[in-house]
Amino acid sequence: MTQSSESYQFDVIIIGSGPAGEGAAMKLAKAGKRVAVIEEHEQVGGGSIHWGTIPSKVLRHQIQTLADYRKNPLFQGLDHRLKPELTALLESASTVIDNQVELSNRNYERNNVCVIHGQARLLNPTSVEVITGSGHAECLSAIDIVLATGSRPYHPDDVDFSHPRIHDSTSILSLDHTPASITIYGAGVIGCEYASIFCNLDIKVNLVNTRSHLLSFLDDEITDALGYHLREQGTRIRHNEEYAAVQVDDGGVVLQCRSGKKFRTEQLLWANGRSGNSDELGLEELDIAVDSRGYIQVDSEYRTSTENIYAVGDVVGPPGLASASYDQGRFVGARIADPDGRWELTRDFPTGIYTSPEISSLGPTERELTEQGIPYEVGQASFSSIARAQIAGHTVGMLKILFHRESLQILGIHCFGERASEIIHIGQAVMTRKDNGNSIRYFTETTFNFPTMAEAYRVAALNGLNRLF
Repeated sequence: MTQSSESYQFDVIIIGSGPAGEGAAMKLAKAGKRVAVIEEHEQVGGGSIHWGTIPSKVLRHQIQTLADYRKNPLFQGLDHRLKPELTALLESASTVIDNQVELSNRNYERNNVCVIHGQARLLNPTSVEVITGSGHAECLSAIDIVLATGSRPYHPDDVDFSHPRIHDSTSILSLDHTPASITIYGAGVIGCEYASIFCNLDIKVNLVNTRSHLLSFLDDEITDALGYHLREQGTRIRHNEEYAAVQVDDGGVVLQCRSGKKFRTEQLLWANGRSGNSDELGLEELDIAVDSRGYIQVDSEYRTSTENIYAVGDVVGPPGLASASYDQGRFVGARIADPDGRWELTRDFPTGIYTSPEISSLGPTERELTEQGIPYEVGQASFSSIARAQIAGHTVGMLKILFHRESLQILGIHCFGERASEIIHIGQAVMTRKDNGNSIRYFTETTFNFPTMAEAYRVAALNGLNRLF
């Protein structure tokens, strides 16, 4: 927007302090812009830090540590009936949350970003009203505005989420006891992650999937392995089910499906979809388009239908990853600071799914390459053959490298196993190289420390090249 900055209090106002908002704020502040961040809650960090990514991953880590203890031969003969309360495990997340909040506050302070706590609403394309906790109203103005308000769990109207037996992915983190059984409706990323968490606490788990396969956007071989291991851990999976009603009585909660099946458990976790936090921003007065789930509609540069208003992160919809949201925020910050800049936001980013074992993926799957008619080959390494995995006792898993049969260019990387979300980045660094640097031969011509999980890349690369000759 080509207006003089002298008449505005700030160059940019950012609504929301989660990964997307913080990414935009830091990029703009480093460029010398006057930046204000408005955060509705008492602490910065957004859902990612307070009731999403951080607490759920801390919980997952604690339970994985417990699972490792139970199967470690060093502790044979000790009491393996150890079953800590869920509340104690959840409390352990508070230290990490506090540290992350403190780090964000220091970043804002060090970069002279003005942080204001209150409920924000757009008055016009350059003005924002902020209502503080005390009820005080303040009007702020800026040349550009970035909406980074995140998302929340979707609540259908006919499900009573105020009942203590019915939860979403936010309220489940406030459980005050360890339930004996739980039904999870929705087998997406959140549903599968919580199924892994609960079944490793010896909780009886029903995972009810509205589709025919788990996580159908992933590699088929990996999703088959995930289903197998969830069942081995005690999860009961039901595919192609759609809820008809949710009923609660003194004995528990019943999920009744259209197929006629009924699942009675102590608790219900609704993990079927999310909605964008856009309903209280005043978007309708500015004719900014929002879809039926509250996601703000944007163009390829994350600009809304109002020229100087951008939206980034979960409030614009999938992928709903903290990592992608942060990059979107930085991208918009760069665009505002330098409209003629040449930075392009990458379209290929890794997914990290914190089931047990973990899953991480980058690039197309075998199914997608086949549909596109691309001649590819597969290099594969089983973790059971990797010395470091044997030492750590995490031999379940594999690494798959998909590469072009002729150019040897790496097309996709898919990993299933402990630390998959870390392992994927080794391949990502090679896969994104330019000037003919992207080749599977990199892994056969590089020396890896031994023993390491990185060695799986050499094993997979040799396996794949041996299929060609």
